[in-house]
Amino acid sequence: MFVDSVRVYVKGGDGGNGMVAFRREKYVAAGGPAGGDGGRGANVVFVVDEGLRTLVDFRYQRHFKASRGENGRTKGQHGAGAEDMVVRVPPGTTVIDDDTQQVIADLVMDGQRAIIAKGGRGGRGNIRFATPANPAPEIAENGEPGQERYIRLELKVLADVGLVGFPSVGKSTLLSVVSAARPKIAEYHFTTITPNLGVVDIDEERSFVMADLPGLIEGAHEGVGLGHQFLRHVERTRVIVHVIDMAGSEGRDPYEDYVQINEELKLYNKKLEERPQVVAANKMDIPDADKNLEAFRKKVGEDLPIFPISAATKQGIRELMYKVADLLEETPAIPLVEDVADEETTVLYKAEAEEDTFTVRRENEMYVVEGEKLEKLVKMTNLNSRDSIQRFARMMRNMGVDDALRKKGAENGDIVRIGKFEFEFVD
Repeated sequence: MFVDSVRVYVKGGDGGNGMVAFRREKYVAAGGPAGGDGGRGANVVFVVDEGLRTLVDFRYQRHFKASRGENGRTKGQHGAGAEDMVVRVPPGTTVIDDDTQQVIADLVMDGQRAIIAKGGRGGRGNIRFATPANPAPEIAENGEPGQERYIRLELKVLADVGLVGFPSVGKSTLLSVVSAARPKIAEYHFTTITPNLGVVDIDEERSFVMADLPGLIEGAHEGVGLGHQFLRHVERTRVIVHVIDMAGSEGRDPYEDYVQINEELKLYNKKLEERPQVVAANKMDIPDADKNLEAFRKKVGEDLPIFPISAATKQGIRELMYKVADLLEETPAIPLVEDVADEETTVLYKAEAEEDTFTVRRENEMYVVEGEKLEKLVKMTNLNSRDSIQRFARMMRNMGVDDALRKKGAENGDIVRIGKFEFEFVD
């Protein structure tokens, strides 16, 4: 089963909770706080494994939740950090945030790693909150929640050369002739519904990977037919071989086929126009093909390389493959990752600065305060500790939450909710 697109849920591990503890040792009076910090939560890390070819494993496991860190201990001992959760993906996998549609990572080389969901830091123990004014605090933080998100994985076949064209023009037959690949070949449209790869050996020093991609039809850039399932794979190819039924055996005009396919490529991604292209004028063993080829040459001009071939009789195949190999040598590698820093093998997670912004709205008889930093603060506050709750109240006041609630009309005794935490407003 070839799977090239799947939606997955990932969650980094929560940090371990900090601990409230005090030194109690013989001959040590007023030993002071000794609660250690919690360990960091595990990251969810995707790693490229060149042994994988599809995303089929993600059909059976769609949730990846990393382990949380260990809680802090007495005597100032920190909890252990959790080991990262490693998820293996095939080369050519693009990871996209399903909500923002932002590309998180483009994983193309064997061993390349990317942190997809970052684990939370460990909560601080009470040893961190000791001050001259409060030398024995009973305050400790809960661990920071791990990052969670829905992501979409898209697999784009990694091939040097892509065969494009309408259904049933002979792409699969051509691949079977020039490589050891054995794609399914039949006399009906969309025999090929998944990309087929084959290695083409030119001589002792030159070889390349060729992909037979599913046939295109009009409107493919909008998802018509196999649409995006096909077009996402052609993005990776460095040279495009446009296979055309020059005999017009299905009643289509070869030139119209050529224009239509190129239009679909351009509408999907304008950069595909810049790729070197070779026309394989197939089915030249059929009558009328020579006449159609002559008319085709007049319409496209002399600049476009055109090779009359017959995949069935192997006519002209050798010349076509040598031309493709020459073009590959002249064509620089396409940068597969455009908006990522210059790391050679690793895409690093970059933390985003948290904003203090929040909103206050009224929901029936309750006031709801929403803000990323505030909601995280609630989760990291030990609500069973009086000192921790007082610290939380001070931080809210400093952020301006109290003033914002008053402006919205909140009075003594009104219920306020932040995340899942509800409390009474005290003016």
